[in-house]
Amino acid sequence: MGFLVYGAHAVEIAVDDRSLAHLQVVITAKLRRSETFILTLEGGEGLGRRVLWIAPAIPLMFRYSGSRPPALNKHWLEDMISHANTMAGLFVSPEPSQVESPGPSPAPQDLVH
Repeated sequence: MGFLVYGAHAVEIAVDDRSLAHLQVVITAKLRRSETFILTLEGGEGLGRRVLWIAPAIPLMFRYSGSRPPALNKHWLEDMISHANTMAGLFVSPEPSQVESPGPSPAPQDLVH
């Protein structure tokens, strides 16, 4: 279990490493384009949900519990980018199955439309 560390007060939000790696790619791609957006994260049991405004000026850190980066699922990244580009914003959707054989992970710039 990793953490998304957000804002000047370093609020830590627990996110599993696999989901966090996919969020990192999507968030980084959007921030490189100076795009701002909403990120909604469901909390664990009894924690509700958190809605964050993601913008280049707000401190953000991805902290992983594991030492190896997980393989990225291109279909999941495309789904997340698609949601991030709507008024509802980015959220961690269920991971779609990997239809194609695993190959090299896509570069973030290849995913942003």
